[in-house]
Amino acid sequence: MLFVLAQKQFMGNHVTDIEPISVEVAYALPQKQKLIELLVKPGTTALQAAEQSGIKSHFPELDLTNASMGIFGQTLGVKGLAPPQSYELHAGERVEIYRPLISDPKEVRKRVAARQKAEQEALKASAAQVPSSKLES
Repeated sequence: MLFVLAQKQFMGNHVTDIEPISVEVAYALPQKQKLIELLVKPGTTALQAAEQSGIKSHFPELDLTNASMGIFGQTLGVKGLAPPQSYELHAGERVEIYRPLISDPKEVRKRVAARQKAEQEALKASAAQVPSSKLES
C-alpha cells in the first residue's frame, strides 16, 4: 500500500500538469501592426488562438472566421496544411492573419508587362524616326 501512495505523490496528475505553449498572433495594416504573444493549451487551433489573443479589440473590422491565416508565411488550408479551424499549433509558432487582396497579383503583372512593352515599342518607333544624317554628326 505504501508504494501506491508514493506513486501518486511523485507521478503528478497528467490532466492538470499539461504545460501551456507560447504562440504569437500577428495582424498588420499599412499604418498599424500588432503582434500578441499568448500562452495556450496544447491542441489549440490557429483560429482559437486568434480569438483568444483579443486581436479584434485592436482591429474591430477583422472577421476572424473568414480571414485567411498562415504560419510563418505558409497559408493554412492549402498545400496540405489544415485550415485555421483545425490546424493545431506548436510551441513558438506565429499565426499570421492576412488581409484580403486589393487587386489580383496576376492582373497587376499583366498590366505592368503591357505598359513596359508599349514603352519599348515607343522607344523603337522614335529611334526609327531619327534621320540617319543626325546620327552621323
